[in-house]
Amino acid sequence: MNATDRTPADLLRSALAADPARPLVTFYDDATGERVELSVATFANWVAKTANLLQGDLAAEPGDRLALLLPAHWQSAVWLLACSSVGVIADVQGDPAGADLVVSGPDTLEAARACRGERVALALRPLGGRFPQAPEGFADYAVEVPSQGDRFTPFAPVDPDAPALAVGGGELTAAQLVARAREDASALGLTAGSRLLTGRTYDSWEGLSAGLFAPLASGGSVVLCRHLGQLGEDGLAKRVESERVTNTAV
Repeated sequence: MNATDRTPADLLRSALAADPARPLVTFYDDATGERVELSVATFANWVAKTANLLQGDLAAEPGDRLALLLPAHWQSAVWLLACSSVGVIADVQGDPAGADLVVSGPDTLEAARACRGERVALALRPLGGRFPQAPEGFADYAVEVPSQGDRFTPFAPVDPDAPALAVGGGELTAAQLVARAREDASALGLTAGSRLLTGRTYDSWEGLSAGLFAPLASGGSVVLCRHLGQLGEDGLAKRVESERVTNTAV
């Protein structure tokens, strides 16, 4: 990856320039049997559309705080990079009452109502499906995002030294996040082309790093598994083989 990259959005742009067709995020939900694979290009397209939604329709600005109430999921990864693209602080499992806007999964809607700003809900259904009926007081992400533009340009340049991520009681700037992701990638033994399988949740830095940032920083990819405990040892071994996994962080 480019040594001058200082934000997660920079890392994604470098990945897109290097090899847009390679896999970046392969997602499994072992409670439902869902599998989704996103190439760098497809993932970047989702990020661009989501960033346009965030900056345009939701009027988010650099420095705004977004409470991200989502589990480990490919759409959560998209939102993390969209926040970075706009300069919005992604407050993972943060307090909606103290946030400028909130993004919620189906299980945290009541808590999300404490946010007085814009509210977006994700059904987290297979293939990015929408709610049968949008929750009252929320925009349905699956309804709003398809019509957004495929390219994104921020209204203001993103400051690498501004806060970018809050998780587990701490905050990181974009530059700190990239540096820490590179350190983690080295500790995990990740290099360009590595395939990291992880079952960690998205409620800690360790989970976010293994589940997105470290593979992205190394030029690798992630096999992100939700409810991995339901798979069993034989199933895990078969997945490691079928997905050509080179490293694990479970």
